[in-house]
Amino acid sequence: MTNLRKSARDYVTRDRLGEWLRTYAIVVILLGLIVILAALTGGRFLGGQNLINIVRQVSVIAILAIGMTVVIITTGIDLSVGSIVALSAVVATSLAQAPDATNLMYPGLSLPIFVAIGAGLLVGAAAGFTNGFLIAKFRIAPFIATLGMMTAARGLALIYSDGRPISKLSPEFNFIGQGAILGIPVPIILLVLVAIGARMLLNNTRFGRHVYALGGNEQAARVSGINVSRVKIGIYTFSGLLAGLGGMIVAARIGSGNPQLGTGSELDAITAAVIGGTSFSGGIGTVWGTIIGALIIGSLNTGLDLLNVSPFTQQVVKGVIIVLAIIIDERKNRGA
Repeated sequence: MTNLRKSARDYVTRDRLGEWLRTYAIVVILLGLIVILAALTGGRFLGGQNLINIVRQVSVIAILAIGMTVVIITTGIDLSVGSIVALSAVVATSLAQAPDATNLMYPGLSLPIFVAIGAGLLVGAAAGFTNGFLIAKFRIAPFIATLGMMTAARGLALIYSDGRPISKLSPEFNFIGQGAILGIPVPIILLVLVAIGARMLLNNTRFGRHVYALGGNEQAARVSGINVSRVKIGIYTFSGLLAGLGGMIVAARIGSGNPQLGTGSELDAITAAVIGGTSFSGGIGTVWGTIIGALIIGSLNTGLDLLNVSPFTQQVVKGVIIVLAIIIDERKNRGA
């Protein structure tokens, strides 16, 4: 009997340890990466300003990745977020011009800043809504629907801006990307607000429960009375909305609305979500895990830059990380 109790305790301990590792392994990986990069860079990586810059740089990718997480939880994908970033950026910046009589194309309309911000968010949400509508109503595969939007949104951004960057932005708009409140960069503040809001949306609302239910088993969700079409449209609208916000942040940060902004951002967003534990099998994913995944990407990018590693090599490293993350995810699912 004593041996039986001891075996039961050992089993419970191993089970708790396994659960702890599954929950916090991503944090351990981030801390390990920081230690390694600090050692390789002679401590330069741990500079206070460098750490702030990392978080500021990944803020846009993290915001996109939060939207991508919600999409992937439902076994979907959104390849259009990078192009939506560009489209939202050029529309918002065209309405956020500082008055300039010499600029014949964008002379500056002296509009309130909320008009430009609202337009950028509306464009992103509209593009996301279109994705969701095509996927939900016409049963188009998410890969195909968002691939089409990726091409169309990029084309619209080029047409709208005549293929040229839109600069000379108002200081109020640039504050979104360049300003700070109490010493904290505005992009970081916006990331925190988005993360809190998204976590509440997923964990404390009916919509969030429906998102996880849809990812777990779409047919069962439909039978249980969930309006699957409405949820899918809401998911992609949310992703587009965050892409619109990301577009304005990056445009404000560089002081220009370039129609080429966001190129490749969809891959970084997918990478951050997958590294953070979001499963392509559906039904699994957390906001905090995605943010940690984005921080891992940002830390890796900055560390490799400090080590003078070629940008081309960095692309190879990212590709390897994506594949390894998916392999680990599949093995974990099989084990479960």
